[in-house]
Amino acid sequence: MSERPSRPKQVVHTGRVERVERLTPHMIRVVLGGEGLAAFDTNGSTDSYVKLLFPAPTPQDPETFDLEAARAELPREQWPVTRTYTVRSWDPATREMSIDFVHHGDLGLAGVWAAGARHGDRLRFLGPGGAYAPDPEAAWHLLAGDESSLPAIAATLDHLPEGAIAHVFLEVENTAEEQKLTEGENVHVRWLHRGDATPGSLLVPAVRELEFPDGRVHAFVHGEAGFVRDLRRMLRVELGLAKEQLSISGYWRLGRNEDGWQASKAEWNKSVEAEEAAALQG
Repeated sequence: MSERPSRPKQVVHTGRVERVERLTPHMIRVVLGGEGLAAFDTNGSTDSYVKLLFPAPTPQDPETFDLEAARAELPREQWPVTRTYTVRSWDPATREMSIDFVHHGDLGLAGVWAAGARHGDRLRFLGPGGAYAPDPEAAWHLLAGDESSLPAIAATLDHLPEGAIAHVFLEVENTAEEQKLTEGENVHVRWLHRGDATPGSLLVPAVRELEFPDGRVHAFVHGEAGFVRDLRRMLRVELGLAKEQLSISGYWRLGRNEDGWQASKAEWNKSVEAEEAAALQG
């Protein structure tokens, strides 16, 4: 029996905090740079993401870090905790990477770190991953999401072909959470202010009300799993769009932290796909 090929060793990058900017009351941008990013590069996807490793290193911790050794030698409860974040921007010339963090006070892990980040602090991460970029051959683009997908949608708008038609739906808490985005003549951005309502409760009806332009659409729909499921059903079952026209996934799920969501996401996706297949056959 032939031996199973070994998995390539995961490369741990270590970024140094260069700048921190409060974009909105609940969004913080951290710019990472330094020699620890020498081997890093994105794959050209506008939804490129990295897996941040916590706790962040202290000044006394070594620059290099062997994740596989840590997992082999330490009990599971002492393994680094991962949090997945979109690369808002990557500049290969300056070798600086920007990540936008949603911050809600003392809740969570990564947002709390970002709120306290200072110049010179370090942060380890794996990656990048990602698979979506706007199709230059599409007749038009549909982009819809909540705060968690705002960085990827903003990055997509930065890379749309000149003159591209795009309808963008972004649901945030209120007007204070809006950001300045790249908007071309044919890019139509609609901000939806959720207030205390359930995440996604404004996105689904807003997208439903859109009169779809003629021609093949390329859609990016990401955010809370509940509204993502509803919009996926609309696009796939009701409108009959092919999977190849969609980048659609739940970044998070209401009532679950990232660890709980990632543990159940595969089963969730399988259930959604089964319902979708049954509806298409029926």
